[in-house]
Amino acid sequence: MSTADQSLKVAAAQLAAGEGWQENLASVTAAIDMAVAEGVDLLVLPEGILARFIGERERIREHAQTLDGPFVSGVATATRGLDLTVVVGIHEVSDNPRPYNTLVVLRDGEVIGLYRKLHLYDAFANRESDNVTPADVVPPLVDVKGFRLGLMTCYDVRFPELARLLTVSGADLLALPAAWVRGPLKEDHWRTMVTARALENTVYVIGSGECGPRNIGRSLIVDPLGVAVAEAGDGPGFITATITRERLETAREQLPVLVNRRFDVEPAARPIPADPPTA
Repeated sequence: MSTADQSLKVAAAQLAAGEGWQENLASVTAAIDMAVAEGVDLLVLPEGILARFIGERERIREHAQTLDGPFVSGVATATRGLDLTVVVGIHEVSDNPRPYNTLVVLRDGEVIGLYRKLHLYDAFANRESDNVTPADVVPPLVDVKGFRLGLMTCYDVRFPELARLLTVSGADLLALPAAWVRGPLKEDHWRTMVTARALENTVYVIGSGECGPRNIGRSLIVDPLGVAVAEAGDGPGFITATITRERLETAREQLPVLVNRRFDVEPAARPIPADPPTA
C-alpha cells in the first residue's frame, strides 16, 4: 500500500456519564454501534465514564471496577468480532482505596492496551488525588492498522513533555479522553492546548470530551499542522475525520520540529509531591 493510500477513519463520541455503570455501558455500546455504521477504525470515548459523581466524587472509590469487571467486560463483548479499536476511560480498582484513572484500549473482545493517568487534576481548587492513585508509567504505543497511537488523559494535555515523549517514541496520533471541567477561560485552555500538542509534535490529536452539567464537551480532532478538522459543541455528539499518512508526512516535511529539536525528554516520571499544590 502506498503512503497516499494509508488512512484511518477516527471518531470521538461525546456523551454525559451518569452514576450507574449500566446506563453508561449502554451509551458506550450505542457509540460503538454508530462507529461501526460509519466505518470507523478508531473510536475514542471520554475519561472516567464508568460512573460520574459530581457532588460526591469520593464515591468513585467504592464504584471503581477491575479490568475483568462488568463494565470493561461489557465493552469487550460489544467489540467482539469487530475490526474497531475503542479507547474508553474508567476508574480501575488499585491496591489501595483510591482507584486508578485508567484508559482501556479494546479490539475484537480483548484488552490490547492500558494507560493509568500520570497527571492528576490538582488545580483550580480541585483535588483529583484525594480519590485517585497516580501512576508513574508512560504508556506503550498501540498499533491501529499501521498507525501508532499514544494515550493521554485530560489534565495530561497541560504537560507537553508527555505528548513529546509519545511522539518521539513513534506516535502518529494521540488519543485524549477528557472530562474537562467548566470554568473561566477553560474552553479556551482546552482548544488551545489540544491544538498546541498537535502542532508542536506534528501529530493528530483526538480530544474526546465528556459533556453534561460539569464538563464542557467540545471534542475536537486536530491535524498535524494544528487544523481542527472536526469539532463538537457542548451536548452529546459524534464527530469523525479521516487521517492520512500523506498528511502526516507532508506536515513533518514542511515543519521538521522533530528533527530540529535540541532537547530530549526523559522517560522517567518525577516523584509525586507529598502535598500537591491546589492552584
